[in-house]
Amino acid sequence: MVVAFVDEHRERFGVEPICRVLTAHGVTIAPNSYYGHKKRPPSARLQRDARVLAQIVRVPTDPAIGRGPYGVRKVHAALAREGGVDGQSVSRRQVERLMRRAGIQGARRGKRFVTTRPDATASRPPDLVRRDFTAAAPNRLWVVDYTYVPTWSGMAFTAFVTDVFSRRIVGWRTAASMPTSLPLDALEMALWTRHRQGHSKHGRLDGLIHHSDAGSQGGFQWSSQHLDQGVCGWEDHRAG
Repeated sequence: MVVAFVDEHRERFGVEPICRVLTAHGVTIAPNSYYGHKKRPPSARLQRDARVLAQIVRVPTDPAIGRGPYGVRKVHAALAREGGVDGQSVSRRQVERLMRRAGIQGARRGKRFVTTRPDATASRPPDLVRRDFTAAAPNRLWVVDYTYVPTWSGMAFTAFVTDVFSRRIVGWRTAASMPTSLPLDALEMALWTRHRQGHSKHGRLDGLIHHSDAGSQGGFQWSSQHLDQGVCGWEDHRAG
């Protein structure tokens, strides 16, 4: 990585000044070491990786062994059918590593869903958590998340509320679509569960902060109506 950094900036600053600045900041490299590295031939592993990567690139373009943009599993299987590379087998981990490094991805079937769409025009309460996802006791900080899971009967969308202290999912809801009310339904279940367990006083959880992102599906812009159901510190945080 250091040699690549020097290669990237040597035309502008020169090798010696770059090495001097890097050494002063704790990254020790001498100009002689840099030039020596450039003169040495690539290691056996790098040479092997280059040959394997060339075959990985060939798989989706050669109709004799491939039929389009394959993922790691199919590329590995195609190379195995070919007897590996240079007569040696290729591990799936090596295929995955080289494909990731080269930015090669297989085609994915099905529709991709976006569960978080920040609304820049919506008003939001202040950030009470400030990226500090720790809690000293239960029912002090809850976080909500929204995800989807493919099933045989279609896509299932799930919202769940997690207690940061215990890492326990205290409320959840699942639906076949992405309704705005889904995260709020999960919150209501969490409040009901804690109330049944005797954690609330008169249906309230004093001092609780509920943290969420600003996804449009969350609909938390109108969630202040739920404050009287026990959430005394409601938060709606920007995505990310």
